[in-house]
Amino acid sequence: MISKLMGGIYWLISQVMLFWHTVWDKVVPDHRTLGTNWQWVLAIVFLVITVRVVLFPIFVKQIKSQRAMQAIQPKMKELQEKHKGDRETLQKEVMKLYQEEKVNPLMGCLPMFLQIPVFIGLLHVLRHLKPGTSNHQMELYGWSIPEFMGAVDARLFDAPIVAKFSSSASDLAKIDANSTTVKIVAAILVALMITTTYLTQRQMIMKTGWNSDPQQRMIQKFMLYGIPFFTLTSGWYFPIGVIIYWVTNNAITLGQQYWVLHKYPPPPSASANTTPYKGGKPGTTSLTKGGAPAAKSAGGFRALLSKAKDEAAAQQAAAAEAAAAKANGRALAPKPGAKPINPKKGGAAKRQSG
Repeated sequence: MISKLMGGIYWLISQVMLFWHTVWDKVVPDHRTLGTNWQWVLAIVFLVITVRVVLFPIFVKQIKSQRAMQAIQPKMKELQEKHKGDRETLQKEVMKLYQEEKVNPLMGCLPMFLQIPVFIGLLHVLRHLKPGTSNHQMELYGWSIPEFMGAVDARLFDAPIVAKFSSSASDLAKIDANSTTVKIVAAILVALMITTTYLTQRQMIMKTGWNSDPQQRMIQKFMLYGIPFFTLTSGWYFPIGVIIYWVTNNAITLGQQYWVLHKYPPPPSASANTTPYKGGKPGTTSLTKGGAPAAKSAGGFRALLSKAKDEAAAQQAAAAEAAAAKANGRALAPKPGAKPINPKKGGAAKRQSG
């Protein structure tokens, strides 16, 4: 069952690639320019665009779901404080809150999950494209033999799109590829993949801020640093065509997020539960209701510091006055039930003489 499902995904990915290759083959001359077969490179780029267009409505729902989750954070905190130590009751109350507010926490991950089969499908198809394959294997997933051989020979700046940074010398010799060229092109693409992956996560955190909840903040840190590290360690084993897909996908994500974050900004209640983004580290500056730092500049900080010093000086003066009064035998305040002394009746003189 699973093999049939994955076979259908491989066929679908192949058909989308072949469709866009046919389109661009009519637009771009059928020869290499700058050592690149642009028909096949653009076929991968437009495979990404096709997938993102199909998933765009779900992407918008994802952002709305994230906004709804941020809006109910104050209520979530109340439930966590109220049912602290009672995990079972807390889970029931949280699920009840989700139902009342019509929030689906899984919606935030749905677009990513739907893109995973596409990524796996493209990875399988590009690994399938290799010389020495039988005619029957070449024609799998709807490929013709000329299309299969053309894709095997397709290049980006003289580096085959089916080659990897980790490809052995014997594998590269089969497709007439230069090892140094492949490694340089693959390394540049991996660097772009890491950078764009980091920027997509940074863009989101810059807009929403660091979550005050420790678990949510840990997830944000993983998304900001963990995923780029994963792309660094795994990118060496991806075919160049897959890295092209990833970089293109990240570039589109940056554009989509920019549009959606401005069209659907975080709710004010979410800003109160976050700290501002400061170069990738969780900030500690307190926020106003609108999400702006309470002290935005050095002048504001000095004003707060001066106020604190004045309060401390006032407390010290009060303590000194109390000590002096005690030393002179004077009460700072009348005892409970005591009558106030009237200065007109010589009370002050009596105190001094006593």
